[in-house]
Parts: sequence; C-alpha cells; structure tokens
Amino acid sequence: MSVLEVKNLKVSFHTVMGKVEAVKGVNLQVNSGEVLGIIGESGSGKSVTSLAIMGLINSATGLVESGEILFEGRNLINLNEKEMCKVRGDKISMIFQEPMTSLNPVVTIYKQLREVYKIHRPNKKNNCKDELVELLTKLNIPDAKGVLNKYPFELSGGLKQRIMIAMAMICKPSFIIADEPTTALDVTTQSEIINLLKQIKEESNSGIMLITHDLGIIAEMAQRVAVMYYGKVVEECSINDFFDNARHPYSQDLLGAMPENFNGRFKSIEGNVPNLYEDIKGCPYYKRCKKRIQKCENSQPPMMDLNDNHRVRCFRYEKGDGK
Repeated sequence: MSVLEVKNLKVSFHTVMGKVEAVKGVNLQVNSGEVLGIIGESGSGKSVTSLAIMGLINSATGLVESGEILFEGRNLINLNEKEMCKVRGDKISMIFQEPMTSLNPVVTIYKQLREVYKIHRPNKKNNCKDELVELLTKLNIPDAKGVLNKYPFELSGGLKQRIMIAMAMICKPSFIIADEPTTALDVTTQSEIINLLKQIKEESNSGIMLITHDLGIIAEMAQRVAVMYYGKVVEECSINDFFDNARHPYSQDLLGAMPENFNGRFKSIEGNVPNLYEDIKGCPYYKRCKKRIQKCENSQPPMMDLNDNHRVRCFRYEKGDGK
C-alpha cells in the first residue's frame, strides 16, 4: 500500500543569474514498511525533492511549479503553512543531514524534544519526560535522563544523530525522510544508526525515503532504488535488479566506482553533473556516457518500462533491448 506518491514534481529557484529548475518532473512512490533508496551525485535534486515533500522550500526564492505530493489522500502542495505544520513532524518526519547544525546549540535536548509535544501533543507537553527517557533508552542512548539536560555541544555526533531520530519518532509518523543520516559519522556509529532505522521500520511499519551516497547502506537498507541525475529519476527498480542488472549507463558507472570493484585502479566517472544554468537539449548524461548514441545529443529520453518493477530513462531500451 502506497503511503506517499510524488507525481511530476517540478521545483525551481530564482537566483541572481536567473531562474533554474532543480527538480524536473520527478515521479516516486513509497509503500508502507518499505525503504526507497534515493541515490545520485550532489546536484541531482535529491534533497530539494525531500524539502518539497516536507513543504520546506523557501518561498522567497523557491517555488513548487507543478505536480502532486499525495499523502493520505491529500495533495500536500495545496496545503497552506498552518495545515502543513500539522502534518510536518507528526505524520511525516525528516532526519536532517547535519545533526551538528540542525539542533539549537543554546537550548537543552529536553526543551528541543518537548517542542514536538507542544506542537503536536499539547496534552502531554507537561509530563513527557518519562516518555522521552523511554524513547532515548530504546534508541540505545546511555544515561538518557542525563542526556535530556545537556546541550547539543556536549554530545558526540552519533548521539546528536540519535536525538534527531528520536525527534522524528516522537509522534510515530507513517513516513520518514532520512537525508544522509550517516554523514560525518564513524563506521561503527553508522552501523548503529542503520540498525536503528531498520528497527523503526519493522516496529512502526513506516515508509522510509533514504537519501545517501553510500551504496553499501542502500544494499543493506532499501527494497527499491531510484537513481536521480540532473533533477530527474533516470532509473527505478528493485534492490536486486539494481545491483545485479542496472540498465542506465549512469547507474552502471556508479556501481563501477564502488571500492568493491577495485581491480588495481579505482574507477571514477569523468566530468561533473551539468550546471543547472546550462541549456541542455538532449540527455544530461550525454557528455559523460560511454554508451551514448547520436540521438542522445539532441533529444531527451522518456522513462521506459522494462517490466513491472524496472523503469529506465535511456534510448538504448526503446526497442526492448540494450545493455
């Protein structure tokens, strides 16, 4: 059962150099109890898509131009800020990329977590401490009662990330966005955070959108994968299809650049993601693609269905073949 569906989402920003389109018609679906992994290089539109879902695009410079974000039968794009505030942090939560900068350094952990109760569970705001201690203990935070009285700068990066997860879990949301939740953490702490996310998914049956550059985390956590490039989804498939039979040249190049594929020399993808100000007529990956054909230079490929669970945006599969 689908918990969230994104249809033809387009997001643009107005800058001093003109208007740029950061998300160019994204379609995504996340089911209950499922982890959808979102991967792609920086500048692919992953975080902008997640901010649009949360209703956090800065209205002074950004605009959701078109599309639908369907959650529990409602299009979130049509909600005003007051209505969105009732959804954000309650039914939908987000674990932000940088816990070091997401928490207020001059406010105690208890007051920051209590803020969620004040907004979404006001009847519990004055007697929520025991519930918070229980939640932090469940997230493997030692001396949970003592941590509540500390400030963020007194905690390690791993503990701060656990606090962010606790903040996201207070209202038991049905959909969670985890935007690179293991960034800047050591390997051991990364493993602990991944295990916590697994535990949350299994216990609450929440749908999770996991944004990360780490394909190892994708392999361990996700059931499906969406590969983004230059503001579009270029491939979407099951986790097994992605690692065993990725079809888009960009997906294949990402897999080839994994350290596990070291054969005497590490591989890399030449070039960079195109500048958003560039006027690209053809496939955005054309200049970097080793399997390009002439048609790719001047025409943008549509998304093609290879089977019920595998879609790819590449001209090589127009006739049902291509490798």
